[in-house]
Amino acid sequence: MAMNKQGHAQWSSSFGFVLAAVGSAVGLGNIWKFPYMVGESGGSAFVIAYLFCIALVGFPILVAEWLIGRRGQKNPVNTFADVAASQGKSRSWGIVGASGILGGFLILSFYSVIGGWALNYITKIASGEFAGQDGDAVGATFDAMLASAGTLTIWHTVFMVLTAIIVGMGVTGGIEKTAKVLMPLLGLILFVIAGYNVMNGGFGEAVAYLFAPDLSKLTADVMLAALGHAFFTLSIGMGIMIAYGSYLGREVNLLKTARTVVILDTVIALAAGLAIFPIIFSNGLDPASGPGLIFVSLPIAFGSMGAGTIIGTLFFLLITFAAITSSISLLEPTVEFLEERTSMSRTVSTIVASIVIWLLGIAALLSFNLWADFTIMGNGVFDALDKLTSKFILPLTGLAAIIFLGWQMDQRSVQQELGLSNGTWTLWQIISKFVAPIAVVIVFVTTLMG
Repeated sequence: MAMNKQGHAQWSSSFGFVLAAVGSAVGLGNIWKFPYMVGESGGSAFVIAYLFCIALVGFPILVAEWLIGRRGQKNPVNTFADVAASQGKSRSWGIVGASGILGGFLILSFYSVIGGWALNYITKIASGEFAGQDGDAVGATFDAMLASAGTLTIWHTVFMVLTAIIVGMGVTGGIEKTAKVLMPLLGLILFVIAGYNVMNGGFGEAVAYLFAPDLSKLTADVMLAALGHAFFTLSIGMGIMIAYGSYLGREVNLLKTARTVVILDTVIALAAGLAIFPIIFSNGLDPASGPGLIFVSLPIAFGSMGAGTIIGTLFFLLITFAAITSSISLLEPTVEFLEERTSMSRTVSTIVASIVIWLLGIAALLSFNLWADFTIMGNGVFDALDKLTSKFILPLTGLAAIIFLGWQMDQRSVQQELGLSNGTWTLWQIISKFVAPIAVVIVFVTTLMG
């Protein structure tokens, strides 16, 4: 594992870092959530809004978190505290780093449960369980899985163990090496499924649905949904990119690298749409069927397709790969924090963090069955964790990061580090100081009122 002068781990190459960052960004949000949000929000209108928002909000916050992480070269808490102190500001800014770590910690607890669903569905599809089944039968299978605490626990455990093994192997030996294998495989599977769709109908309709401009559907609600998803899809506000930035060397150009990550993340999200919607359209299914699009609607289609077992198995492998590349990034900030702030080794830090997250995940999965009547402010544990992170922790942490970069750090040093000329620097200042923070505040207030 490469080390810097202070003994802090470093990425072995900028290519490995890009794949790891893309792997973190490309998760269930791209493969699972993005397609159904497109379906619910009017197709191409949402895509247009999403592309606009990711450039003005996601991109600058991603750069801010990397820059702060690279300046600090430590876990997110120490990074924020040390960088703030170096700027003559209060070390209490470390709270922002702690908030990010907490966000990633909580998200992984219920994210692992969904990752377990995907693992379970690989076996179901591969065994031909959905062959010839109608919607009611497929829906009953999904409901039966949720009702079984034992089944959910087994697959949640398998998913967490896989995540812990990879993270425990270190930055270059585990996270980077896994990204170099899984990300090309993920791209290949998407290509295979999209290629199958070209030959088997529904592809032209899907392209029109995703890309034909229909500005009449570009409502305020669609803009807000796109803004919220653009913010969350890049793994910002979770401590992840601060931790990943802490392993970056000075030779990496942050703006060019962020541009690459944003483009790849968006391309994969759109490719996922081209992998999913042709199957939906050619089978006469509803593209706006929400979260059930992946676990109910698509298995119906796979069960009626000639090569449905093969395509379906590949698809849920894709979902699982995407989930794992994100889950390892969600675990990393907590492990980095424990490793640097306690006497525990990386292996022990990984085990301790994983066990606590696994236990919280058990509470989350029980909300679908044995603890269905237990609520926190009207929500089950699973939904409570989701809302706490998505509505509060993530937007506030991301907002604090961009405010810290734009208003608390020496701007001349930021300009030099980003390598911006006077004209582009002025544009960067407008976006980072005003546009991105205001947009995040709008999303935050609107979701609270919604």
